[in-house]
Amino acid sequence: MPVSLDRLLVVGISSRALFDLEAEETIFRTQGLEAYRKHQIEHENAILKAGGGFALVRALLKLNALAPDQRLVEVVVMSRNSTETSLRIFNSIKHYDLDITRAVLSGGASLTPYLRAFNVSLFLSLHEDDVQAAIDSGTAAALLYQKPSSAFEELDQIRIAFDGDAVIFSDESERIYQTQGIEAFENHERENALKPLPEGPFARLLKAISFIQHNFRQAGVQKPPIRTALVTARSSPAHERVIRTLRAWNILIDETFFMGGVAKSDVLAAFKPHMFFDDQPGHCDRASTLVQTGRVPLRGEIKTIKDLPTP
Repeated sequence: MPVSLDRLLVVGISSRALFDLEAEETIFRTQGLEAYRKHQIEHENAILKAGGGFALVRALLKLNALAPDQRLVEVVVMSRNSTETSLRIFNSIKHYDLDITRAVLSGGASLTPYLRAFNVSLFLSLHEDDVQAAIDSGTAAALLYQKPSSAFEELDQIRIAFDGDAVIFSDESERIYQTQGIEAFENHERENALKPLPEGPFARLLKAISFIQHNFRQAGVQKPPIRTALVTARSSPAHERVIRTLRAWNILIDETFFMGGVAKSDVLAAFKPHMFFDDQPGHCDRASTLVQTGRVPLRGEIKTIKDLPTP
């Protein structure tokens, strides 16, 4: 009977997001494919350093050891590498004892068709075209920033922080702010306070994480191994709709910060997430020097919206 990934939290990650392949990327861009192929084969026994998504992946995989009767997380390496250049990736996975057995090696072809084939809940990459295509196909995806130079110590709890509008929730309200201003946005949120916000690209992922948290709580675990935070630029009176939406989804966010325009960086530095997801380049740029950050692009058909600060 074939293995099913339907009830698992599946993370698809590019090899360059999992490991530090920036030197190799430079070889590919400046010297071409053949020089890259030769370099990877000659160095296939040289272990790669951890990349931007490594800490989150390693932390998530530890969940499987906490639930011996039920596998919770699956990680699939999804790379445009060819098969012959991939041994270095697998050797590095083995070196770090990562429980990763599945991979997509597309040989330069688009990875997007394989996201649904592997039931991917979250896709992480340093290639903007792949991330954009994933978002456009309806998969939660983020473009990773380089790993901060001062990475936090390893924590005994997985911590993930999310922005609200255009990440967990749809961009509906944000578009009103960007096109009509703050007053129109606040009026809209007051009028619709009892109406749940539409789901954004990361709603499915948040629900999957919440389900895992609930299972651990049901099992009597006093300190669930995953802790979440919502760090949003919203403030009163736009807070009520957020709270009611999460209640309608039956999701409990562990920590919520209504920033009201205050920079998110200090709060994120205190929360110490393995990953922070936001759609605004400005927020991501500031956060990325302190915590591992992934930028969530807008879907293709709405990319023409002017990039103004979020409410």
